[in-house]
Amino acid sequence: MVRSARSALRLARAALAVVCRLSRVSVVETVLVYAAIPLVIYGVIAMLTLRDKAAKNPRYRPGQAWDYPQVWWTANPAGADAVPAMTGSATKKTAKGGARGSW
Repeated sequence: MVRSARSALRLARAALAVVCRLSRVSVVETVLVYAAIPLVIYGVIAMLTLRDKAAKNPRYRPGQAWDYPQVWWTANPAGADAVPAMTGSATKKTAKGGARGSW
């Protein structure tokens, strides 16, 4: 048992030596990669979203006077003044259902 423990210890030391030779990253580099760089990225995104919006036109706020002419939007400007034709079939109910779910 002692012999297998010593061989396991030697194997662990050899593996540690290989890892230490391959990876020469200091604590400062690790902190820079995993902490400082993400914080800088978040900071840049925050500054872009919170920048001063003074270059844009002022927004209308409820309670302010409306100094602009009224604009009515319609999908069909040519038919904006037309009265919809009411036919008998438009007022007739043809389907059952609703909130009750009785189909």
